[in-house]
Amino acid sequence: MSKRWLAYLALLGWTGLSAAQSAVPVTLRAADGVEVSALSYEAAHPRALILLFHQAGLGKGEYATIAPRLAKAGYSSLAVDQRSGGGLFGTNQTAAKLGHDVGYLDAKPDLVAALRWAEGKHLPVVLWGSSYSSSLVFVVAAENPGKVAAVMAFSPGEYFDDKTLIRRAAAKVSVPVYVTSSSGKQEVDAAREILAASPSTRKVQYVPPHGVHGASTLIVEKDPRGADENWKQVLGFLGQVTR
Repeated sequence: MSKRWLAYLALLGWTGLSAAQSAVPVTLRAADGVEVSALSYEAAHPRALILLFHQAGLGKGEYATIAPRLAKAGYSSLAVDQRSGGGLFGTNQTAAKLGHDVGYLDAKPDLVAALRWAEGKHLPVVLWGSSYSSSLVFVVAAENPGKVAAVMAFSPGEYFDDKTLIRRAAAKVSVPVYVTSSSGKQEVDAAREILAASPSTRKVQYVPPHGVHGASTLIVEKDPRGADENWKQVLGFLGQVTR
């Protein structure tokens, strides 16, 4: 963990460094041969395994405070460095090794590699995405029926050239779905349209009075007015679908 990121955690007043230090590095291999870096956070008695995918320009560091809190609540997780990302919250090792920029859709094999890794853990698997990856989790869930217990999407949208790709994928996702976003109308409407396409009988859209883009809405420094309530909604949903 970088000194810069530790300083960031200190600014948050976060004292769970032992949990962060116990995170175990994992190397995945995508179907096209790309090595994908990740960190595994284990809960003592896990109720589920959550695969955590970041937003554009970031890496697994987006989850440096989120994953330990999930572990404390009883959820193991894997925070993944997708090949489409950057170093805003610390080095994205996958992107750095790749050495060139790629599009959002190019990161899909990285999500699939994480799901393959999770299959050997014998736990219910939750796909969790932030921004562009919150859209890709619908595609991965649609293409892997029976392997995903729930989908959680933070600021999903039609971010790709095909502007109906995510709605078409959502139409094949019948597991429980949670969507949220910033409080901006455009993001709220985009999330609503995608959620409406899903035939799931357990669908939740949380529209925060205060919220920021992506899963960073759970980080107090990024969303000081909304993070606490956002966490209540997230843990409430997880508690319902992982009983």
